[in-house]
Amino acid sequence: MGILDALFGRSKPVKPDLDQLFGVPSAALTLEAGAGLRPTGLGSVCFASVEGGAFDEVERQVRALLDADTGRGGVPVEASRDAYGYSWLLARHAPEELPELVNDLHAVNSELEANGFGPQLLCSLIGFRDAGGRRPLALVYLYKRGTFYPFAPLPGGGEKRDSPLELEVNAMLGNDLRLEKDLTRWFPVWGAPGL
Repeated sequence: MGILDALFGRSKPVKPDLDQLFGVPSAALTLEAGAGLRPTGLGSVCFASVEGGAFDEVERQVRALLDADTGRGGVPVEASRDAYGYSWLLARHAPEELPELVNDLHAVNSELEANGFGPQLLCSLIGFRDAGGRRPLALVYLYKRGTFYPFAPLPGGGEKRDSPLELEVNAMLGNDLRLEKDLTRWFPVWGAPGL
């Protein structure tokens, strides 16, 4: 960071730290104890699609890596594209297999990063719900920021957020995860696979 950056208030971008994902199982215990929210067993990785054979090959490798878990009775990874053109890979596990789900999400991000597609990675999310299944929540990991934030859409359709729940969860998880302090970066991920 140079002197002009300091004068103009620019900061050095945070380097992605995929190992932050391994803090999610600890955060899940805090969420269950503090808000009655439990893992759903669903998690996904979002990335900007890139045309070309090299990216197609990496995507096939990532899918093969996750599909290898089907020998344990799991469901193969599901690929989809949202209305904005972003690609999603959804991994499924039993709710009590949160560490395995986190390992899968870490592996997808690492594989894309190792093959030079880190700039296309946008976020990863892990789904949670309350016991009645009425309060959905995702812990969203922003790849380019190396931080998490909670996203809680209100049930019943429409694009409305449960902001009080998001702020409550954010306050709860300060000791478990590196949280995004800039609330303008708490982007909604409406209809994200795994939510």
